[in-house]
Amino acid sequence: MRCFIGIDLGSTTTKAVVLDEDQQVLGRGITNSRSNYDVAAEVAKQEALVNARFHLFRQSLDGSEVLNGRLDAFLDQLSRDFRLEQFLEQLVDLQRTCGENASEDRFGEQTGALREALAEVFRRLTDEAPEQFTADAKRKSDFFRDIAGSRYLAVGEEVAGDAGLPFDHVLNVYDRSIIDVENRISTESVSSKLMRALDRTIAGFADLADASDALRAPVQGVLDTALEESYVVGTGYGRARLPFSKEHIRSEILCHGLGAHMMYPETATVLDIGGQDTKAIQVDPVGIVENFQMNDRCAAGCGRYLGYIADEMNVGLHELGPLALKSTRNVRINSTCTVFAGAELRDRLSLGEAREDILAGLHRAIILRAMSILSRSGGIRDQFTFTGGVANNGAAVKALKQLIVENYGDLTINIDPDSIYTGALGAATFARRAVEH
Repeated sequence: MRCFIGIDLGSTTTKAVVLDEDQQVLGRGITNSRSNYDVAAEVAKQEALVNARFHLFRQSLDGSEVLNGRLDAFLDQLSRDFRLEQFLEQLVDLQRTCGENASEDRFGEQTGALREALAEVFRRLTDEAPEQFTADAKRKSDFFRDIAGSRYLAVGEEVAGDAGLPFDHVLNVYDRSIIDVENRISTESVSSKLMRALDRTIAGFADLADASDALRAPVQGVLDTALEESYVVGTGYGRARLPFSKEHIRSEILCHGLGAHMMYPETATVLDIGGQDTKAIQVDPVGIVENFQMNDRCAAGCGRYLGYIADEMNVGLHELGPLALKSTRNVRINSTCTVFAGAELRDRLSLGEAREDILAGLHRAIILRAMSILSRSGGIRDQFTFTGGVANNGAAVKALKQLIVENYGDLTINIDPDSIYTGALGAATFARRAVEH
């Protein structure tokens, strides 16, 4: 099967989209951008290809009498079990790397005790890993570094205390190891992990034990289907570091404009708020960029700014929007400077402002900044499409809709649940057109 792939290397996350020959989305993948951009691009692509496999699994298993109407539940569980297999593989790598970094020349006579403590830490992390991937599990992130890191620190502090070891030793080993681990690409085939996940999933459905062969055959058939990478196009904040030749690179403005057009063909104005920059784009009826403005010299008003705020408040980034939506009064925020984000937040709290009200004011300030960029690009025309990771933030969406009505009246506002993949979709569309023409 021929595939066309777009990769959007952003400042915080790297996204990939796989299209088939009919220009239908087969799969989407995302990972955290890291110090090794080549690895980030490869991991995002592999995640998208895995997602494409699940799309094909659905087609192959659709109508299966064995599943008796439980296709969604089965595939959801299979996806969680596959993520668990990926997590356990990287956890083994992290344990091995931590052991190598717990060397005698660095920790002297405490090396033995430190290695014993690490063994206990990873025993506990391995035992509790399945709980991280249950249907009702609450995680601040789906990325290995975030999941493993948060639990390693919590468990490591407890184990170090019991062993009479300085927690700094346990923390130091992790800090020296995690970058190496997340910058390594898995050497085990996706098929092997998927088949182990399938066995785990079947075992979890008590009545499917005797139907194992009937489920394994179509899944194996999908895995045996080659996904041919016919053409790959890269874009994004880090596009200059993508491991592609220049003819395979497109500007992020062009890709976001075309991607928004592919999602909503009537799109005229696009606002993309990413991790590091904000882009206001005007496109014509076929998705060609007519004009644009971009804030790329400061992270104020972007996803990274919200990340700093989340860190200051010790909550997950995804929790900021819901908290802000609980606001009961307007608080005017005059500055969205990332450098002073923490100090400003603490000052507001010290004045007795509720954090929900402060967050609502911060979201409105971010959108006001975006509205200024939109105005310089030519204003907002119908239809308007909001993309980027911040488009999934309910408080940002609420503030944007209010300001659009106040300044432009009632317009059609498009927000796709997969808007974070807009740039990658545009890149994949360019890849398809490169072969077509």
